[in-house]
Amino acid sequence: MKNFKYLSFLFLAITFFSCTSDSDSTPETAVDETLGLVKIQKLSNENHVIELYSETGVLTQGYNQISLRIKDKTTNKYITNASFNWIPIMKMAAMQHSCLRSGIEKISGKQTLYRGDIIFQMAQNDTDAWHLQIDYTIDDIKSNATSAIAVIASQKRTVNSFTGTDGVRYILAYISPKTPKVALNNMTVGLYKMQDDLITFNVVDNFKIKIDPRMPSMGNHSSPNNTDLLQSLSGGTYNGKLSLTMTGYWKINLQLLNATGEVLKGEDFATENLQSSLFFEAEF
Repeated sequence: MKNFKYLSFLFLAITFFSCTSDSDSTPETAVDETLGLVKIQKLSNENHVIELYSETGVLTQGYNQISLRIKDKTTNKYITNASFNWIPIMKMAAMQHSCLRSGIEKISGKQTLYRGDIIFQMAQNDTDAWHLQIDYTIDDIKSNATSAIAVIASQKRTVNSFTGTDGVRYILAYISPKTPKVALNNMTVGLYKMQDDLITFNVVDNFKIKIDPRMPSMGNHSSPNNTDLLQSLSGGTYNGKLSLTMTGYWKINLQLLNATGEVLKGEDFATENLQSSLFFEAEF
């Protein structure tokens, strides 16, 4: 009887150890860190697969928040200690250029998931296409992966690429509200200038962006209590208040002023002026 009990205990111990070992070797984390995200696509090389995710599963012209993680092909496990850099390149027949992108940081509270932002100022077309190169380092070993990526046109204008009266090439991008409401919405945009190399972009500081939302289908009326967009921190985004008084299509007319108050792009807002040449669109 004692031998039987000993053998039973030994069998259970071996079974428990086996189950625990199998669990530790699974390629997925105990909790799916991509819950709520949709996979966009994969980039791969000989050793690794990099998975790209967003809330929608697509990349669009304008602002995109992108999550990513990297899997080792040999162990089939996701990496927890990588560092990343990336560069999107639009390859055209006669030239190529990049676009706005942030750094890539690990998401707080996540083990394998990282995040960054890319602002595509144009969509792909039949002859011009975007490519994404991701450089990464794991345990001091540098690697990279490159792939073509699909960037579709936005249904509404959410990014403006233009040359100001000062001769500088600017990118003005809508960031939020992601889901506008009939309310006084917090509004955030990014303002950047493109350098001559067409690769490098810098945040523009101490400017002012005037806003005037109008409803073209409703007599082009505006709304009360809007607050123009200003920086709260150097190197940061521009923030203000966007008043939307009813559902429908809104054209958010804009005017860009430099630090001395000189208008660089956009027209004065007046009853007889139906729209500015600088604007965003929203519909909800």
